[in-house]
Parts: sequence; C-alpha cells; structure tokens
Amino acid sequence: MKVWIPHQAGLNLIGELPPDVTVEVAEHPDRLPSTVAGVRFWVPPFLAGSDATALLHELPDLAVVQLLSAGADAWAGRMPAGVTLCDARGVHDPSTAEWVVTAVLAQLRAFPAFVRAQADRRWAFQEVAPTDELAGKRVLIVGAGSIGTAVRDRLAPFEVRFTLVARTARPEQGVHGVEELPRLLPEADVVVVLVPLTDQTRGLIDKEFLAAMPDGALLVNAARGPVARTEALVAELGTGRISAALDVTDPEPLPADSPLWTMPNVLLTPHVAGSVRGLLPRAYRLVGDQVRRYAAGQELINTVVDGY
Repeated sequence: MKVWIPHQAGLNLIGELPPDVTVEVAEHPDRLPSTVAGVRFWVPPFLAGSDATALLHELPDLAVVQLLSAGADAWAGRMPAGVTLCDARGVHDPSTAEWVVTAVLAQLRAFPAFVRAQADRRWAFQEVAPTDELAGKRVLIVGAGSIGTAVRDRLAPFEVRFTLVARTARPEQGVHGVEELPRLLPEADVVVVLVPLTDQTRGLIDKEFLAAMPDGALLVNAARGPVARTEALVAELGTGRISAALDVTDPEPLPADSPLWTMPNVLLTPHVAGSVRGLLPRAYRLVGDQVRRYAAGQELINTVVDGY
C-alpha cells in the first residue's frame, strides 16, 4: 500500500514499516508524487485548511487520514464513506502547554509593556512596577483533554488553584461540565480555553462569557479563533477591564486594521503554539505507529468522533 506524507524529513522519522508499505512525499495537493491509485493512508500538511479536503475525493483507495494537528475541525464531517479520520492527540501537548505558561506569565508580569519600553530605550520601572503575579491565582481550564492536563501539570508549581471544565462533567476526576461556566467564570483570575472547534464550541467566548469574567482577569485562547466571537472580544478588551493572550484569531491572519493589534492589554501570536522544532519527530512517531497498526489490522488510536 502507499502512504503519503507532507514532509521529506518524515521519511527518516517514521520508523521501520512493513516491506509492502511504500511511503511517498506529497507536500502539496497540486504536486502529487505518483498516481492516486493505491494510496491507503494519507497525512495532509500541518494546519491544512478546508481547501485541502478536496483531495479526499480523488483518492479512490483511501482508508485513513492521519492529521498532524490536534484539532480536526477542517476535516470532521468531510470524510468519504469508509475513511477513518485520526487527529494528533498528544503530539502538541508539550508545545501548546509551554505557550500557555509563557503567555500567562508574560501578561501577568507585564512583559509586553517592558518590550515596548525597551524598543523606546525607556527604563519603565515607575510606570509598570509593581506587576501582577501568577502565585495564588485561580486558573480555570476550559478543555480538560490531554493539552489541558499538560497545562495543569506545568502550572501546578506556581501555587495556583485549578478548576477544569470539559464537555461533560467527570465528578470522579473533579472535572466540571461546560454548563457550569456561568457560575465558574466569575471565580477565575485566569481562563485558559483549549477546546476543539465544533458546532457546540463555536462562539463559546461571547459577550456573556466575557462579561462573567471578573475585573482584571486574563483570557488565554490557544484553541481556535472561531471559538471566540471577535466583535465581543474587541468590545470587552477595548474597555481595558480584562486582558487577553491570543494565539488564534478569527479570521487568520488577523487583518492589519483590527483594533486587537494595538490594544495594550492584548498579547498576540500568529498561531504558533504547536510550531516548534520538536513537532516533526513527535508527529512522525505517531504516524509510524498508526501505519504499523493499520498494516497489521489493529485498531487505530486518536480516531475522531463527533469532531473530537
């Protein structure tokens, strides 16, 4: 069978495969490495948009689509009959958790203000200090999956108090259901959003969500841009009542005329939480494991059901 992967480096990272498996590099849908016949396992480019899904219907023998992203929103519900969709759950846990910790600390300790002062060669002690701190904060993690757990573990040494929220409550694990957010948000100093983008989570961060956050709270969105309603973000953050750290926006790239660019209480990064040097080794360990599972007739992991 043929396996298509999007990176040349993946050929050396995927590991040993059965002799009847041929791996080819398909970096772009417009430049295919061979005929489409016989492609059973396809790994699309990282963060490929919905336009890449058009190739699904040109691969007559396709059986498995293995994503390199943790989110499957561009692909869920688009699979042809008989094709299994798998995400990269676990691959992005370290990098995204690191981004969250970095963003939280940077905002609370006012690093953006210090960077702006440095650019002006200005000693900003009097205008910025004392800064806020992470110690003692109440942290609400909305999205208690593998990345949410990784964030909790990395924030634990900072003497914070946690509340975790998932799609459905897991009382035995101390995880609350999403329907409890109106009660939980007013008690949170830092709100970290890590949910996948689905019909249920689209627009989750709306006017009411933001209004429920207490004065001085920090919103961290490392999920997907459309999880937040941009107009509600602009309106609430424009008051200066709360602050935000955003790795994702709606739309992406964020238009140059968006007010979010110039708000002093907003830290923006261009969807880079998962874009680290360790991505490909971790991703292709998963890809290799999945190919070997499929070739052996074993059950695949990370299968996507109902968008998750």
